[in-house]
Amino acid sequence: MQVYTGIVQRGGKRATALGFPTVNIPFDDVAVSGIYAAKVKVGEEEYDAVAYADRKGKRLEAHLFDFAADLYGWNIHIELLHKLRDDKKFSSDAQARAAIAKDSEKARAYFAARRDIPKISL
Repeated sequence: MQVYTGIVQRGGKRATALGFPTVNIPFDDVAVSGIYAAKVKVGEEEYDAVAYADRKGKRLEAHLFDFAADLYGWNIHIELLHKLRDDKKFSSDAQARAAIAKDSEKARAYFAARRDIPKISL
């Protein structure tokens, strides 16, 4: 899949209010949208994440698993690895929260399955 690089910018804090804080970078790839299992590289560290490619809002948001720090102004890389679903509007915060939780579970399962694949040495 594709890797996107950008400087983390402040967003509207909606994902944080729903319990899933994100890092946001500018995004202008009109061919990509939806929810993905993703890897986020911050400095030399890599984190599993669930990401939202928001074509309309022109931003790529990623919720990093097991991570809590302020990354505003950091240059990061977000690699979209596996599409989980298409974008969808929700009629309530409760529905959005439940969908993000389910997306996060699916992304974690994706990464767990990848770690379980035996490595072949040549």
